[in-house]
Amino acid sequence: MLQAVINAFKIPDLRQKMLFTLGILAIFRFVATIPVPGVDQEALRQLLESNQLLGILNLFSGSTLTNFSIVAMGVYPYITASIIMQLLTPVIPRLTELSKEGNIGRAKINQYTHWLTVPIALLQGYGQAALMAQAGVLRDFGLFDSVTALRSVALLLTMTAGTVFLVWLGELITENGIGNGVSIIIFGGIVASLPSSVGNLLTGGTLTQNLIGTVTFLAIGLLTIVGIVLINEGQRRIPVQHARRVRRGRVYGGGTTFIPLKVNSAGMIPLIFAISILVLPGMIANFLTTSERPWLRDLAGGIAAVFNPNSAPYQIAYFVLVVAFTYFYTMILFQQQNIAETLQRQGAFIPGIRPGRNTDQYLTHVLMRITLVGALFLGLVAVLPYIAAKITGVTVLFLSSTSLLIVVGVAIDTMRQLEAQLMMRNYEGFIR
Repeated sequence: MLQAVINAFKIPDLRQKMLFTLGILAIFRFVATIPVPGVDQEALRQLLESNQLLGILNLFSGSTLTNFSIVAMGVYPYITASIIMQLLTPVIPRLTELSKEGNIGRAKINQYTHWLTVPIALLQGYGQAALMAQAGVLRDFGLFDSVTALRSVALLLTMTAGTVFLVWLGELITENGIGNGVSIIIFGGIVASLPSSVGNLLTGGTLTQNLIGTVTFLAIGLLTIVGIVLINEGQRRIPVQHARRVRRGRVYGGGTTFIPLKVNSAGMIPLIFAISILVLPGMIANFLTTSERPWLRDLAGGIAAVFNPNSAPYQIAYFVLVVAFTYFYTMILFQQQNIAETLQRQGAFIPGIRPGRNTDQYLTHVLMRITLVGALFLGLVAVLPYIAAKITGVTVLFLSSTSLLIVVGVAIDTMRQLEAQLMMRNYEGFIR
């Protein structure tokens, strides 16, 4: 692997791509250190530790919410807009037609995604700022106060511009660097917070007070990473036979290929859906616990207890929702691909299966079976930090299910792209 890295740096254009990616990441981390005015850092730290939803937003912002920087929302509004567009594509006929028009259609859908990012960023920015102001983290914020309105509008515009700036940086990496730019931005933020998290684990007294528990916890983390790699790379290969065509005495086509159906086609999206649904009621209930009406205060306290992330019912619901959303999102992605129709158009078929509807039913049946493994694994990964903390008595923030999936997934994708670049130039790649 070390020799492969050396070979990569020997190739001028590939070296330029790698250095360009590192340079963009350096710019991102520099911007992430610039906080918005009027932030109480100590109150912000306590709020992030007590609010799981903000912890997830901090994860997807690339740890920029740690000091509530001008790019505190990160690329999360863009991710939300992308998910919304993916869900709307099979529902809205116009978007369905665009998805079938090749690169031009995808470019148009990408443009709509960028437009949708702006209002989502404004709404999320207002929600974050209002939450920070209510928690005493952000001073002098209020759109409906004549004294603070102008400053608040400037703050929201700055945070929205920060999100658009990060999306632009990510697209620069995609075009001129290595890997998927938006994923690299999130990856860089998670990795940047890793040294401090490991340092707190080693110096915070946990290692000396609970040595066996700490070692067991880290071993569970390593096994989880291995499992994520295996599941992400796992696939069922469906053989496809291409029909031969004779034109002017020459034979075209023929041969056998395969359709790779992945065990985990949904990635980390089911985790995002599930935790967003579960965390929102608890967060609203926490706001209502300070109500002046006793019945509302008691009701909010009961809801907050039910949706406590450290409770077993919450984790069971989390597991079930992750499994359900894995099937839901996988089927949406599969329907958008129109594999059976594409095979029939190309004159290809699966041996023993009639083209058209029968092929679609067969592929759906196979996908449902292999997705069961991926869905159960994602559900297990989702609740694994809770189980590991109960078994070992050690809690480490960086060993969350979503962060592990992001880091491992981005690392595999980036390594695969470097592998392809090296193989194109007749160099030996990373995987031997």
